[in-house]
Amino acid sequence: MEKLVKDFQQAARAAGATAQDGDLEAAAGYLLSKWSEPQREYHTVAHLGAVLEVVDRFANLAPHPERVRLAAWMHDAVYDPRALGDANERDSAEFAEGLLQTLGVPDATAAEVARLVGLTAGHATGEDDPDGELLCDADLAVLAGDDEAYAQYTAAIRREYAHVPDDDFRAGRAQVLKALLELPSIYRLQPLREQWEQRARANLERELRGGA
Repeated sequence: MEKLVKDFQQAARAAGATAQDGDLEAAAGYLLSKWSEPQREYHTVAHLGAVLEVVDRFANLAPHPERVRLAAWMHDAVYDPRALGDANERDSAEFAEGLLQTLGVPDATAAEVARLVGLTAGHATGEDDPDGELLCDADLAVLAGDDEAYAQYTAAIRREYAHVPDDDFRAGRAQVLKALLELPSIYRLQPLREQWEQRARANLERELRGGA
């Protein structure tokens, strides 16, 4: 946790935050408390750490990696499994912009981080958006896990949606899987696509067939 807090402080400073160190530390702690809420089974601090790890590993591919790191921190800051549509992503984007502004991050940068957060609703980016591509690729990295990791991921997602009856969950999940498979490429950045695309598609197709 201490490393995560320091990483948040560094990213905020790199993005132009003028708040005192104590305020940045408090903001990181508050965010971690949100990522630790009881309704979460997959969208937890572990997921946050995994996304940040990918962002750090491929930071050289993004022109503004500090914005991508902050967007990673914020992209599921608001998470209610009962929310409809892209409400979580929209609320997380709004939350991100407001929080970053209170920390002294320039308005334009805060708005850009909020824009990045919003991309995680559908994981669709423009043709020239390497910051957005890195965030979306990092968020979807779990799809390329080995059999055990992917099974753990799908089990955690099902637990998050335990309130949804089996038939309804299968139908909704199938829509998500088909939307991902219909993307021209699940991963946008070439190094990640070369490493992960084939495995991710195999996982998604197997789950869609009912074999996950």
